[in-house]
Amino acid sequence: MKTVTSTVLVIDDDRTILLQISRALEPLDVHVEGVTTAQAGLEAIRTLKPSVVLLDLVLPQTSGMELFQRIKDLDRRLPVVFITADAASESAIGAISLGAYDYVAKPLHLAQLQQLVSKALETRRLMSVPVAVSVTDDDKAGDQGDFFVGRSPRMLEVFKEIGRVAQQNVTVLVRGESGTGKELVARAIYQFGSRSTRPFMAVNCAALPDTLLESELFGHEKGAFTSADRRRIGKFEQCNGGTLFLDEVGDMSPLTQGKVLRLLQEQRFERVGSNDTIETNVRLVAATNRPLEQMVQDGRFRADLFYRLNVVTISLPPLRERVEDIPLLLKYSFSRARRELDKPDVEGLSPDALALLMAYPWPGNIRELQSVVRQCLLKCTGPVIVPDFLPAAILDYQAVPREEVTNRVFFPENSPASISRDPSSTAGVRPLSQLPEDSSVAGAAHVPNGMLPTHAQASGMSDLPSSDIGQLIEARLQAGSTNLYAEALEMMEKYLLTRVLQASQANQSKAAEILGITRGKVRDRIAAFGINLDKNVSIDPPR
Repeated sequence: MKTVTSTVLVIDDDRTILLQISRALEPLDVHVEGVTTAQAGLEAIRTLKPSVVLLDLVLPQTSGMELFQRIKDLDRRLPVVFITADAASESAIGAISLGAYDYVAKPLHLAQLQQLVSKALETRRLMSVPVAVSVTDDDKAGDQGDFFVGRSPRMLEVFKEIGRVAQQNVTVLVRGESGTGKELVARAIYQFGSRSTRPFMAVNCAALPDTLLESELFGHEKGAFTSADRRRIGKFEQCNGGTLFLDEVGDMSPLTQGKVLRLLQEQRFERVGSNDTIETNVRLVAATNRPLEQMVQDGRFRADLFYRLNVVTISLPPLRERVEDIPLLLKYSFSRARRELDKPDVEGLSPDALALLMAYPWPGNIRELQSVVRQCLLKCTGPVIVPDFLPAAILDYQAVPREEVTNRVFFPENSPASISRDPSSTAGVRPLSQLPEDSSVAGAAHVPNGMLPTHAQASGMSDLPSSDIGQLIEARLQAGSTNLYAEALEMMEKYLLTRVLQASQANQSKAAEILGITRGKVRDRIAAFGINLDKNVSIDPPR
């Protein structure tokens, strides 16, 4: 006899629909309870504690929308799927905007309904797990900038550099990838500097054509060019006594570079179309994500300007190199975005969702993280952000949940630390124990030579003997690692991919099928980890 662990409540006055749904959900091994009135539905929610509710939009006496609001008052975490005769109706759209999990149109497509209910059941299960990152109303984080969110050693060094130069009247060059927060560094230098009561202005040199950039920086006289119908005061003049932030200085033309150089040397300039010299006193903070040294060698950037800008350099690490800051960044970003988007019911992030976000490489850095947070909040239909609410880019990056793989590799079945798991939560993931044995791999927890993560190799971890992952973790703990989460995940992923390639005899398509990811993703990870695709599938030893 099958064990039924969940209840699905169907509220619809059409008994034929109740019967159809009951039969459609039989393969899910759930108890389906059908009622025909709103009052009976509310009573069933109180007594049966269903995991999912299917609710008809049109009910006798009480509308589905009114009932939906009352259901949410009883249980905010309960996924509610609307059944509607018109999928494009204003009521259906309104239901989604109010937090309905989804809606389906009549006539019902039973296979799709079964899949939808299965997803809703998983969402309900994940929402029952304590959140990994919480957001509360008394958080002050939402009032602070993202720059000051970070406890990693790299960011602490950045904070120290800002403190050293803020009070000094020197030019600062901020370097880092796009989205790492270079303007926030400039604003921090301004805020903690002696010019904090004077103007702060920012100009993106890459966003304007050269003629407009020159006018934006230095101003112009009326009639200086065709569209100059009035005098314009430039940023260097407006910012007198204050701080000017020039972003993407590597995109300036040689002409503009020369004028900026003269201003830095003499603190004077002329407006476009004028011979009158204007004196100014501006502190310049510049930023770039381009290799200025190489541009100087190639003749695309003036060497004398580079030396003027490069008095003090502050380098911002990409987000993938400070993964330990991601939970804190998420907490702060969710706190602020929740208020901006008026989503006060969102309480936090589930452990499964956090694991996926921690594993993602964040090519767009903090700017991308902020975008993902807003997407999650807009898509979320309950108080907890679960994987189903993450953007496709995050889910596609790692089709196999990191938490599933971690438990299978770190805690083999015969290990004292093994974790008893619900079999339904690992559907579609093939255990390593089912793969053919290979003479080069002793067991699920063994790490072959060269299987250490790149940042572990750089820190001397490659000298450790090959043994089980638990011993390697202990060794890194004793070594005082401050990036153990990323090291362990990379180690685990590298071993998993190597083992599956061994089992599939280096067949990338077969490996992709076993892992549940695309062949392109397998190819990318092979290149990233330096895996040799010979018949024995090995890994290059650390250099």
